[in-house]
Amino acid sequence: MSAPDEPIRVLLVEDSDVYRESLVFLLRSKNEVDVVGAVPDGASAVRASRDLQPDVVVLDYRLPDVGGAEVVADLEMEGSDAAIVFLSASAGRDEYDAASSAGAALVRKDEGIDALVRAVRAAAGR
Repeated sequence: MSAPDEPIRVLLVEDSDVYRESLVFLLRSKNEVDVVGAVPDGASAVRASRDLQPDVVVLDYRLPDVGGAEVVADLEMEGSDAAIVFLSASAGRDEYDAASSAGAALVRKDEGIDALVRAVRAAAGR
C-alpha cells in the first residue's frame, strides 16, 4: 500500500477500449490517483496485479472472459492485497451481492469520475 501522501496506485480493468482509455485519461487528471496499468480482461488483470502491485483494482464486473467475482477470487489466490472497486453499466442484485461478498465498492458507470475517485479513495483507506 502506498504511503498516505503518495498517489493511490490503480489498476484499471475494462474491456471497452474507448471507455478504458477515457477512464485512464480522466483518472490521470486527478493528483491523488496514479494509473499504473490498464488491461482489457480478467486474465490480464491477474498478471498485471502481480507485476504492478496496485493499491486498488478498478474492475469492470462484466468482462468477456470471466466475471468480476472470479477475478477477485483469482487475485486473492495470487495473494493480492489490492482493494477492489467494481464498475458496472447496469448494477443489479448480482453485482451488489458480489461487491458485498468481496468487501468491494460498486460504482455504476453513469455515476461519473468523481464518484469513482471517491470509491477509490475509500477503498484505499483515505
